[in-house]
Amino acid sequence: MTDLATQAPESSRRLDAIDRKILMVLQEDASLSVAEIGDRVGLSSTPCWKRIQRLEADGVILRRVALVDQNKIGLGLSVFVSVESGDHSDVWLKKFADAVSAMPEVMEFYRMAGDVDYMLRVVVADMQSYDIFYKKLIAAVALKNVTSRFAMEKIKSVTALPVPPMPAA
Repeated sequence: MTDLATQAPESSRRLDAIDRKILMVLQEDASLSVAEIGDRVGLSSTPCWKRIQRLEADGVILRRVALVDQNKIGLGLSVFVSVESGDHSDVWLKKFADAVSAMPEVMEFYRMAGDVDYMLRVVVADMQSYDIFYKKLIAAVALKNVTSRFAMEKIKSVTALPVPPMPAA
């Protein structure tokens, strides 16, 4: 299970204003050439490329991907699944995390604080597909309670993080 909240920071190097601009540009359109990114942030190609390489090496940029419209590929149902467990042992969590992580329908998977132990965002084609997923989920490990909430309409969905400005000196 890989979770940035549980990993030690890999680099203590602070991001400067140009790094932050590069991150904003790449989050908007990672298909831009290094020259185009450099133009937008006020750098020539070589220093821009070096900064992008460093941001990747430092683990700030995790990867560059294409975003796909789930509806256009037949995955029209989004389900938010709350899971409560009666077992909170490390052995149970490892088995549960491994099982859920192997399910391609699960887009996001969080361990929560509060009245729900885990939250999943699941994307499937339709209700019948969700039923198949649900049966796989409850067969994987013993669960105390599973609650499914079906999204009726996506009102906002973004992938770009709000890059915070430089802290005041």
